[in-house]
Amino acid sequence: MNNPGRYAGYVREPAKRVFAAELRDARYSFREGEDEKSPTYILLPTGERANRIFVIGSLTQKEKKGEQHSMYLARIADPTGTFFVSAGSYQPEAMQQVAKVEPPAFVAVVGKPNAYETPDGKVLISVRAETVTVVDRDVRDIWVLDAAEATLGRIDSFETAPDAEMARREYNPNLESYKKMVYDALVAIRS
Repeated sequence: MNNPGRYAGYVREPAKRVFAAELRDARYSFREGEDEKSPTYILLPTGERANRIFVIGSLTQKEKKGEQHSMYLARIADPTGTFFVSAGSYQPEAMQQVAKVEPPAFVAVVGKPNAYETPDGKVLISVRAETVTVVDRDVRDIWVLDAAEATLGRIDSFETAPDAEMARREYNPNLESYKKMVYDALVAIRS
């Protein structure tokens, strides 16, 4: 029997809704605390930290890597761009779900964004999936509306956000371009 007190005081951080275009622009990650289990965050250009994200898009491609310690790499597109998602043996349920999905299919993914540096010095963000669920177009459209609202909320509160100064220093973000991104995403789901 599970010990309900075992996880007392443990609260998962809520998954942030973020469009692919904003995640693509993110490149700064940081750890809060000195403990090896301290959470690692990606700083979004709109001034909010994200330890976990929730995305929905069309899984357009998947590839299995490895045999004994296999993992799947997947491309998931939302109206603003592409997420790169991985699911391996440490996320067995997510890996099994990706294995079952035949592209193209709309999927909802909750996962942790990770920054890694390429040999030429670029920083790319991928998402390590925790859960993957097949959804339909209506659910995708609702997610676009939610992601649009969340993005506009971050933009509106940018000046007072706790991480705004760090975002300003790291990205000097053009917040108007993210408003345009939101507008384009909303137009895309209406067509």
